[in-house]
Amino acid sequence: MSTRPKPFLICGPTASGKSALGMALARQTGGVIVNADALQVYDCWRVLTARPSIEDETEIPHRLYGHVGRRTHYSVGAWLRDIKGVFAASPGRPLIILGGTGLYFTALTQGLTDIPPTPDDVRAEGNEIRKRSDTTEFIKYLSKFDPDTLAKTDQMNAMRLQRAWEVHRATGRGLASWQADTPAPMVSLEDSTAISLISNANWLNRRIARRFDAMLEQGALEECEMAIAEGWEPSLPSSRALGAPEIVAYLRGETTMEDARERATIATRQFAKRQRTWFRNKMKSWQQVELDDETDIDALAENILQNGKPV
Repeated sequence: MSTRPKPFLICGPTASGKSALGMALARQTGGVIVNADALQVYDCWRVLTARPSIEDETEIPHRLYGHVGRRTHYSVGAWLRDIKGVFAASPGRPLIILGGTGLYFTALTQGLTDIPPTPDDVRAEGNEIRKRSDTTEFIKYLSKFDPDTLAKTDQMNAMRLQRAWEVHRATGRGLASWQADTPAPMVSLEDSTAISLISNANWLNRRIARRFDAMLEQGALEECEMAIAEGWEPSLPSSRALGAPEIVAYLRGETTMEDARERATIATRQFAKRQRTWFRNKMKSWQQVELDDETDIDALAENILQNGKPV
């Protein structure tokens, strides 16, 4: 890592301005923008996940956007392996790694155990268990076979419990045991410029409120029509794209557009709040930057480059 240009890490909640800052840094450094958002990896959602536009991708190299199929269960470990390849393919250019998935940044800067992929039949079994019992059967299993992992897992989070169940079911070894063997991180905070965008909640909520209608104008309905045509499966990770379940319900005649807009906006605000909480708690050592409507993004990027931090 010592011979590579120092990477830039930019985390922040949805609609907080990460992409604009990343583009400004890339223009001034000749850098490559790399995705660190768990939903922007899917090829089916350009509009709904606010992936970079075709024009932006033409101007600046972008990596790990839209490279995963709708039905793929893409993991933190898969992303870490993919970004390792991006580093290898771009040895002389700074990487500008940006997104809103805190677990990706944690894995990148703190390390992640390379747990074997979950076999399809085990995942299918886990999906069935979650559908019929939510968290009950997972908790019962883990309390018997992997109490160490259960003690560290949010027992209200069915997906986290399913992940712990899958790991033990597939490998015979608990997730906590695997994590105890975490290797050295790929990127250290000391050798990177790490920025966390902290946003005023009212400013962010106004941007979120405008975003839904903008996405409709840009083609969100067509994306969801395609998802229905290809077989909409709510249990897939890709189906958690903000606004997708609500628009699908509208297209199926199950709700009105006004109701879909309201529910999607509320869900996005709640998601952004969880992101802000995560970054506030987990990224305390990162440089904190607040954007607003008056921020000169190009000047901010220049300050970061000249001073090693925002001023």
